[in-house]
Amino acid sequence: MTPAAPPALRADGVTVHYGTHLALHEVSFEVGAGELVAVIGPNGAGKSTLLRALCGLVAHRGAVELAGHRCHHRRDRMGTAYIPQRADIDHGFPITVGQLALAGRRRFLRTGQRPGREHRRAAETALRRVGLAAEADRPLGALSGGQVQRAFLARALAQEARLLFLDEALSGVDQPRTEAMLDLFEALRRDGATLLVATHDLALARRRFARCLAINTRLVADGPPARALDNAALEATFGSALSPTR
Repeated sequence: MTPAAPPALRADGVTVHYGTHLALHEVSFEVGAGELVAVIGPNGAGKSTLLRALCGLVAHRGAVELAGHRCHHRRDRMGTAYIPQRADIDHGFPITVGQLALAGRRRFLRTGQRPGREHRRAAETALRRVGLAAEADRPLGALSGGQVQRAFLARALAQEARLLFLDEALSGVDQPRTEAMLDLFEALRRDGATLLVATHDLALARRRFARCLAINTRLVADGPPARALDNAALEATFGSALSPTR
């Protein structure tokens, strides 16, 4: 009998402090390959901190395993990609959309090696997949907010990351482009990628995600929206001021 494959991601007791401030406390869960998961919570609840900790971008206590391998350093997480929220992006950084996508190929280059034709093709393919092939020569700062998110997603695809963490990637994006992005997420999921998407849009989470993690410093609820976003879970996550129908 073939042994079951390990989960794509396992978090065990992940805890983060910023100085004396407890940002995340003892968060544990598993995510299988090919899952599309919404991470729900109010501002300041620890959603971004969780995604960054899983990528190794912030120091944390607790264990993170990718495909059964425990991560000790950032280099252990080269198969992950973090797409930051718009507020965290330096829109004035002098880089074109094509250069940003090509930066995803760095993990495949030796020190001092320049990207060759194969790497440029991979970056171009990634840009086509997110609908930005025509924008390759434009400065990143010339793009709209939604386009910037797609440019960073192209970098992740060029990186060949199989575990994608998207921080408020749908915030401020109009409805047609939101649906297009979600269709792309679903296509990536069907291809075997695993995606965790932080969002504050409860209606969207209910409609387009099969699983939700509700976060408020700790993991409040985990499961399908009917359970993870029920009245009790929402009150524990957002407080009684939030209407369950919001």
